Amino acid sequence: MTAPRPRWLTLVRGTAPLVVSLPHTGTTIPADIARRLGSRRLALKDTDWYVERLYTAAVLLGATVLRTGISRTAIDANRDPSGTSLYPGRATTELCPTTTFDGEPLYKPGREPAAADIAARRGRYFDPYHAALAAEIARLRAEHERVVVYDCHSIRSVIPRLFDGELPHFNIGTDGGRSCDPRLTAAVEDVVAAPGLTRVTNGRFRGGYITRHHGRPADGVHAVQMELAMRGYLREPVGPVDKTNWPPAYHDVFAAPMRETLRRVLEACLAFAHSPRTVR
Repeated sequence: MTAPRPRWLTLVRGTAPLVVSLPHTGTTIPADIARRLGSRRLALKDTDWYVERLYTAAVLLGATVLRTGISRTAIDANRDPSGTSLYPGRATTELCPTTTFDGEPLYKPGREPAAADIAARRGRYFDPYHAALAAEIARLRAEHERVVVYDCHSIRSVIPRLFDGELPHFNIGTDGGRSCDPRLTAAVEDVVAAPGLTRVTNGRFRGGYITRHHGRPADGVHAVQMELAMRGYLREPVGPVDKTNWPPAYHDVFAAPMRETLRRVLEACLAFAHSPRTVR
């Protein structure tokens, strides 16, 4: 018998060869974890705010959409569960983060998660997300020659601890070209190459665990991560953020150009998935 899907895991099944993953938009912090945190505000500071609103076209296009409601502070579904850093030598956060992106401590002194806590959270929240993602990829791969996994993210445009200067609007990650066919990368790049917008491929953000683990081009599964600089869809404050200005409100009209661009990105992913296989 198949185990019931956890209430915090939202799945909308489609039939198109596209899986849209939303691992960092959740704001639910389980009570047992919340009691150990120093500040709920800081615990939610690095949420990928409102990203699910930018991809409403995914369902209309027939994509499968998977989203966790659990905050990345509880456990980060886009980190290597082994604890290996995705970016050796660079500042980052852990599978169960203990600091914000800015380096602020998340837990009360002495209440940080121990190894047993991390293992329990992995079994409760991380593994079900990836099991569901793998199952949907397998379901669609049985029906289609090629499937695209599109992993959705966003981040503040300026975080000196993580990167220098201002992040480009669109940050495309393909693990240095290993997680997808270069034709898919080129198709996404073409869509976001708009006047007034900036982009980079495999820059500071080369794709997290989802992209690197589930992308298997040789098996017909092509994964790409899109990390958006938040100024592209939010009235992002200039300078440090605090409780008076973060998170900013979401305004549908302001975000509309970004939503339209991302709709075309998803269409490009589908066009690639439906294209004939190149014979070599």
